[in-house]
Amino acid sequence: MGKIPMDDLPVNPQPVGEDGIPAPSGAANLIDTDYVIGQDNIKGEFSFSLDIHGKVFIISAAAILLFVILTLALQNEVEPLFSSIRNWLTSHLAWFFMSVANVFVVLCLGLIVSPLGKVRLGGRDATPDHSYVGWFSMLFAAGMGIGLMFYGVAEPMSHYSAAMGGVTLDASGARTDWAPLGGAAGDSKTSADLAMAATIFHWGLHPWAIYAIVALSLALFSYNKGLPLSIRSIFYPLLGERVWGWPGHIIDILAVFATLFGLATSLGIGAEQAAAGIEYLFGIESTNLSKVVLIIGITLIALWSVLSGLDKGVKMLSQINMGLALLLLVFIIVVGPTLAIFTGFFKNLVSYGQYLPALSNPFGRTDTGFTQGWTAFYWAWWISWSPFVGMFIARVSRGRTVREFLISVLLVPSLVSVLWMTTFGGTAIDQAAVEGFVGVKDAVLELKLFAMLGDLPLKEITSFLGIVLVIVFFITSSDSGSLVIDTITAGGKVDAPVPQRVFWAVIEGVIAIALLLGGGLVALQAMAVSTGLPFAIVLLIGCISLVKGLMSEPRS
Repeated sequence: MGKIPMDDLPVNPQPVGEDGIPAPSGAANLIDTDYVIGQDNIKGEFSFSLDIHGKVFIISAAAILLFVILTLALQNEVEPLFSSIRNWLTSHLAWFFMSVANVFVVLCLGLIVSPLGKVRLGGRDATPDHSYVGWFSMLFAAGMGIGLMFYGVAEPMSHYSAAMGGVTLDASGARTDWAPLGGAAGDSKTSADLAMAATIFHWGLHPWAIYAIVALSLALFSYNKGLPLSIRSIFYPLLGERVWGWPGHIIDILAVFATLFGLATSLGIGAEQAAAGIEYLFGIESTNLSKVVLIIGITLIALWSVLSGLDKGVKMLSQINMGLALLLLVFIIVVGPTLAIFTGFFKNLVSYGQYLPALSNPFGRTDTGFTQGWTAFYWAWWISWSPFVGMFIARVSRGRTVREFLISVLLVPSLVSVLWMTTFGGTAIDQAAVEGFVGVKDAVLELKLFAMLGDLPLKEITSFLGIVLVIVFFITSSDSGSLVIDTITAGGKVDAPVPQRVFWAVIEGVIAIALLLGGGLVALQAMAVSTGLPFAIVLLIGCISLVKGLMSEPRS
């Protein structure tokens, strides 16, 4: 999921500390600590400015650079390794990822109905920094990105085809199909319902509950407790002053790894789709070389947006991209199966509710192709993204009550995702089921979007628009992601020197290149799952800390 710029933030009238975080308004239970943000940082003026948390930055950067060097040097050897890692983790730990995501959903729903929902982020007298329209538009933007562009057609159509094929077994009686639940062999209507329910399951409440828990925790401990905007701050109720030592260093390093590889997965997927679209539209063959050139070019544009500042850089690109995404969405609704899309939106919500208990059940499943190949990867990917998305949501949500925050963060982006998937995926399924068009079904994963657009009017224009959207989401994700990682590796400072952000933007592109050359999509998924696993454990423990923090706050 690509996001709008992290630095698109309000000018807040509250007193602002040196960490850039406004002081609480009214009653709030500040944490009394002697820690001063930046006290462990290495600072200097060379040919560029430097302000980094020595241990977190150096260990993170050194480990990641070593990983890149080894991956590029041993491309043939690491490809089967990445495949084995992904297969082992998803086959043995799919139940764990699914259980953790369920915990986050249940906790969010529990906080909404509990008295803790009355706690106000920023203190009892805090007022929202944004109007509802502005806030909802930013939550809407947070739900759009490379993921929706890549999987908007590919996932519903893949589930539909698998469900139509029904259950297939190998000689030992184990399932070999990828159909969700039991499939619906030969039943087009039920297959479509099941396909859309399974897709919404992956893009609805569960991912947004993961993001909401991280965002709520960051907002609470920064705006109400007065701690730095860093993942380690969440764990103060459990670790106390030790959070500023090695336990906190490890937490932040894990957050850097998770965010970097989650970003690299998205950037690599975006490069795969953009390269495939360019081949489809212009006949330029999609090869590893073309993908590497694409990533380098896009990373250079991302660097321009970093150096250009807010108004000339990523903010402008984000506004253009949101307009183009809305334009493409409206175009498909108008020229596609309009009635089916409108009725499908509500029908798909009903199907989602109907199938949700079975889809979210982590135990006793026979549809291992679906749970291991789709769900486990998605949950790990969303967990990897959570520091990135969580920090953005936290920084635009000051002044909201916990109840208001959770209802909005869970529902608004989820409904946007449902509309997007219904429009793109529903159109592709309608083309197959009603028109008999098999182009989308037969296309490889990264080409399914362009195959769907190819069956609609103005296919050259819309396909080009799709490529542009993927590329600009790539740019804004890289720019915004580098800011989040820089904040973590600068000890929570939100205004660290720009060269550090440039460093991380370059590293994101380099990791994406290394993973593409070292195993393609499987390597990207393997690293997202690998880094998502330890961070899932971190977030699970963080839930306890969040509840303890909320219980100590005055309620409005």
